[in-house]
Amino acid sequence: MQTRKLGNTDIDVSLICLGTMTWGEQNTEQEAFEQLDYATSEGVNFIDAAEMYPVPPRPETQGLTETYLGNWLAKRNRRDDLVIASKVAGPGNGLSYLRNGPRLTRDHIIEACDASLKRLQTDYIDLYQVHWPDRNTNFFGKLGYEHDPQETYTPIEETLTALSELVNAGKVRHIGVSNETPWGVMEYLRLAGEKGLPRIVSIQNPYNLLNRSFEVGTAEIAHREQTGLLAYSPLAFGMLSGKYMGGKWPEKARLTLYERFSRYTNGRGADATRAYVELARQNNLSPVQMALAYVNSRGFVTSNIIGATTMEQLQENLGSVSVNLSPDTLEAIEAIHQEFTYPCP
Repeated sequence: MQTRKLGNTDIDVSLICLGTMTWGEQNTEQEAFEQLDYATSEGVNFIDAAEMYPVPPRPETQGLTETYLGNWLAKRNRRDDLVIASKVAGPGNGLSYLRNGPRLTRDHIIEACDASLKRLQTDYIDLYQVHWPDRNTNFFGKLGYEHDPQETYTPIEETLTALSELVNAGKVRHIGVSNETPWGVMEYLRLAGEKGLPRIVSIQNPYNLLNRSFEVGTAEIAHREQTGLLAYSPLAFGMLSGKYMGGKWPEKARLTLYERFSRYTNGRGADATRAYVELARQNNLSPVQMALAYVNSRGFVTSNIIGATTMEQLQENLGSVSVNLSPDTLEAIEAIHQEFTYPCP
């Protein structure tokens, strides 16, 4: 397993990060334990969770993902070996049951972190991330920013100051953002420099062959500011595996079970997927491993967050670290990208 530095820290994280958002919904605790045992035996040392998980979010299951992870950490006595990441939820997204509607104010952040620490059965979180912004902006596939001068939101300075309090208390080692825009990333960095507050060390945004929008404005920041990408949805909710091609809806597959995951299912996304899958097969590559190997190969990526509901999927995903794409394959990928540019932002 390859490792890369987490931002400007002294922490080395595995190139593959184990995502957890299915635990407690599509996966049982026993299955979560099996995934953790196997992934860590293969050199994965980076685990990503969130207070709102599992997904789709429901009040009955909220927090189960962190609980499963915490139970495994306690049973296996592996806490010091691993880099544990979690997230505090922003407003909206149907989470009214969470703290009467989560915000990114000081009180919400402190309460959220303390609850995560309890579920994780640990004294500290290595990387604590803001799950999405507390303002009107483009994320979760939204395009075409429209400014609302009357909007009410939590200033980034208040959020960052609260995160600083957690760092100073030893509850959090480092901080990051997720689903953030170039302006938001630079505002966090500006305030850190001007106010003497902690710098963010990572950006967790979507990145895959169907959605390379991170490259437009944020990849340069990732390089120049040492805020590397933690790429989520590298298989576009499984679309890039090819299993949904031809109108197929496999039983128990995520897109079959949950209509809300429609980000990558439009017509152009399906056409682009077909082209990528055919390219992989022409080169005797697994479509899954080609898609993941592409993400792995990007210099602005710190870690590639994979998720799996079966052990077979997990094994195939982890195998991508051994796949090196040839110059011809990379050139062909770019040709498809030129034909289907950002089909699913």
